[in-house]
Amino acid sequence: MTLVPVILSGGAGTRLWPVSREGHPKPFMRLPDGQSLLSKTYLRAAALIPQGGAILTVTNREHYFASKDQFGEANLPLHSSHFLLEPEGRNTAPAIAVAASLVAKQYGEDALLVIMAADHLIQDLAAFQRATAHALELAESGHLVTYGIRPTAPETGFGYIESGEALDSEGGCRVACFVEKPDLQTAEEYLQSGRFLWNSGMFCFTAGSILRELGEHAPEIVQLAEECLSASPAQESAGNILHELQAASFARLPDISIDYAVMERSKRVAVIPATFDWSDIGSWSALSQLVPADAQQNRVQGDAILVETRNTFILGDNRLIATVGVDDLIVVDTADAVLVARADRAQEVRQVAKQLKLRNHDSYRLHRTVTRPWGTYTVLEEGPRFKIKRIVVKPGGSLSLQMHHHRSEHWIVVSGMAKVVNGGEQPLLVNTNESTFIPAGHKHRLENPGVIDLVMIEVQSGEYLGEDDIVRFEDHYGRVR
Repeated sequence: MTLVPVILSGGAGTRLWPVSREGHPKPFMRLPDGQSLLSKTYLRAAALIPQGGAILTVTNREHYFASKDQFGEANLPLHSSHFLLEPEGRNTAPAIAVAASLVAKQYGEDALLVIMAADHLIQDLAAFQRATAHALELAESGHLVTYGIRPTAPETGFGYIESGEALDSEGGCRVACFVEKPDLQTAEEYLQSGRFLWNSGMFCFTAGSILRELGEHAPEIVQLAEECLSASPAQESAGNILHELQAASFARLPDISIDYAVMERSKRVAVIPATFDWSDIGSWSALSQLVPADAQQNRVQGDAILVETRNTFILGDNRLIATVGVDDLIVVDTADAVLVARADRAQEVRQVAKQLKLRNHDSYRLHRTVTRPWGTYTVLEEGPRFKIKRIVVKPGGSLSLQMHHHRSEHWIVVSGMAKVVNGGEQPLLVNTNESTFIPAGHKHRLENPGVIDLVMIEVQSGEYLGEDDIVRFEDHYGRVR
């Protein structure tokens, strides 16, 4: 039996702004223990398969390098990482269809898939493994299995699954129906009945089973997914296997969830009642529960002074936060944005992100510190005609050979050594406390030839300083189209 965990890593997590952003979405958020949701999901997936087994991740093309780095932090080199890189988000049905097509092609239609969301938190690993063993038994008999979570409260933010006919002695049942997010009274009735489970969005099935059911209920998805995969040949990068999905063929896939496309229509859907702890970390209120509370039920991560404060969650980045005489608040401070919200309105934070997106505001897309394949940059200061960045290049890292139309750059090396190409000159080594100047219009490249991080200060000046003023000629990371 071949088992392939499939991690779906997408979604903006707008209810967790200002930490979660378009360029740094929810799966990459660090939890209080220092690990990200994505790293935890990868470790959970790795625990399901033997050494050397494959883990398939479906994510956006722009998030590949950050994902690869986080998987590297997990220190599991004996697992093979495969990536399906989407040019844009198209919901779960296209992602699962392409993943199932790839698995069927490589391992056969009897290969089993466990579909896992990268932004879920499950801390009881043993219980998750037991639930998956149960799901695999039903999946091998041809069922499309979904993990149901026993409700602990009349939650109105989740979809529900009604259990039907029993399929085994362990609680596996046919699905009677899927139910959209209910109102409070209906959710209370569901809780009392004992027949309803929360819809977790995790699944288990064979590649052949899901492709056949999709072929019956949404045949265009299967056809377009297979065409897209055929147009997206495998590439190898640093030991990882990549399929960069062709933009034109991927765009033809409909934007639809797997629930709407097949789960709500198929007669082969089963549900297992999972006993493990589960959270989709869908709001700041949910994330705050991971932080211990003090005697006044305040939860603090960071540096804070609280005076006559109760039932308040504070997450600080680098600054001291002080509160006086407040109750029931959420305060989240990052380098460039601060959120203050009533705790009972945590779900409405998404409206802030929506407004920022409509205004094309930078704080919807990026943090002050931005991750790149070669390292990071942090915007320290900016104003009319100037911007100052701190640039960190990993050992062996290299920026693209590029040119800017509207800005010149002055580079000062703080630590490490830089190898610089500037115009048509031979590469120049720039040591600590030395600098070099890049005029506008010059082709240039920055590399770190050393074994420690290269840290630099970059001072930009010019009429336009936007990140889109980059013309790339060569790139080690496939960013030249």
